[in-house]
Amino acid sequence: MNNKRTWIEKLSDFISGKGFYLVVLICVAAIALSGYYLVQGVRGGLDQTLDQPVSGSAAIAGQPSAAPSVSPSVKPANPPAAGSAQITAAPSAAPSPSVQPQPSAAPAPSTAPAPLVFTWPVNGAVIAGFSVEALAYNETMGDWRTHNGLDIAASLGTQVLAAASGTVSAVYEDDLMGTVVEIDHGQGGLKSQYANLAAVPTVQVGDAVSTGTVIGSVGQTAASESGRASHIHYALLKEGYPVDPADYLPQR
Repeated sequence: MNNKRTWIEKLSDFISGKGFYLVVLICVAAIALSGYYLVQGVRGGLDQTLDQPVSGSAAIAGQPSAAPSVSPSVKPANPPAAGSAQITAAPSAAPSPSVQPQPSAAPAPSTAPAPLVFTWPVNGAVIAGFSVEALAYNETMGDWRTHNGLDIAASLGTQVLAAASGTVSAVYEDDLMGTVVEIDHGQGGLKSQYANLAAVPTVQVGDAVSTGTVIGSVGQTAASESGRASHIHYALLKEGYPVDPADYLPQR
C-alpha cells in the first residue's frame, strides 16, 4: 500500500486546519492593499485635473434682448438739489361728477274755492224777520217763540232758487216746517234750509247746485206757519247755529 501522500492532499489538510485562517488573513490584507492604491490613484488624478487652467471661451447662444425703453418722465421746472430728498405727490383721483338733484315737479297751485255769491230764493217781501234773541208772535200757533229765518212772500208754485252754490245734503219732511231741503255750501260752515216747499222738490241728496239753481217750488206744507200768507221759509246756519240771512243776501 502506498502511504506517500501527494502535495495536493497535504495542501488540503493544511487549509482545513490552521492554514485556513492564514489564507483568509492574506486575502484580507491583499484586498486592503489593493483598495489603498486604488484610492491613491483616483485622488492623484483629481488633483492634477483641478490644477489645470480652464482653456477656451464661454459662448452665450442667442441674441441679447433689447433693453426696455423707458419713457422719459416730465422733468420738474426746478430740479431738486443734489442730496435732497425728492417727494413725488401721487396724482389725486379725478373728482367724481357731482350728482345734480333733479328738480322736483312744481306743486300744483292750490285752487281756492270761489267766494260764495248769494241771491234771494224768491223775489218777495219779508213777512217775518229773523229773531232768535227776542220772542216773536206766531199767528198760527198763537204763542211767542223764536224765528230762525226769513219768511219771504211768494205765490204757490213759485220756483225756489238756491241762495248760493253747494251740495244738497238733506231732503226730508218736518212735522212743523213741512218739506225741507238743506244745501251745504262747503265754506265757512254755512248751510241753507228751505222749508214750506211743495211736497216734491226738484233736487235730491248729493246734487251739486249753483247760485240760482231751481230746487223746488213754494208750497203750503209748514203746519206751524200755515196762518201766514204763502211764502218760503229760508234759514241760514253757521256751524250749526242760526244767523241772520239778511247779512248775506244782496241789498235790493
